[in-house]
Amino acid sequence: MQALFGLNYNNFKINFKGFNQSKVKFNFNRGTTTLAFVYGKGLVVAVDSRATAGTWIASGSVKKVIKINKYLLGTMAGGAADCSFWERVLTTECNLYELRNKKRITVSVASKVLANMVGQYKGMGLSMGTMVCGADHKGMQIYYVDNDGVRLTNDIFSVGSGSTYAYGILDNGYKWNLTKPEAIDLGRRAIYHATHRDAASGGAVNGFIS
Repeated sequence: MQALFGLNYNNFKINFKGFNQSKVKFNFNRGTTTLAFVYGKGLVVAVDSRATAGTWIASGSVKKVIKINKYLLGTMAGGAADCSFWERVLTTECNLYELRNKKRITVSVASKVLANMVGQYKGMGLSMGTMVCGADHKGMQIYYVDNDGVRLTNDIFSVGSGSTYAYGILDNGYKWNLTKPEAIDLGRRAIYHATHRDAASGGAVNGFIS
């Protein structure tokens, strides 16, 4: 191609290998601490409130628990935009499920819907680690769902950069027959300890108990 104004257009060729060959890589630094556990008398969800962008503290008052419906809560860990968007989509899907089937959606089905939706975008740069928590005919349940479509259930989960420190407190203090005040205190102490050791976690401790 003829050069104009002394420019060689061969230097501006785009190296495009097709959509399936292109690897999208994002290396964002994120941090948070969220946890949830089921005990004999109910469910506890506790989160910190700090949002970071690398080493910059963007906010100290983020609401990291999202109401999905009257019976379900979702937590946020990873990219705030991804978490809030997909949990809002899940809210819509849960409402549509109840309209179609004339019954309340279970925690298991809601978590499976979320895992199926985000699993389609595996390897495309999503950042999400959420816990879908709530009650249905089987009792209190917690499901962990991440951006790869991984879906796990357990009585105790902690997600985020501070989860290692939170697990130390949870593993030491958790038992099935906790009283309600003991359960609240355990969740609070686990988040507090994580914020003390993890620079990306901090702010206030927000808790929900059922």
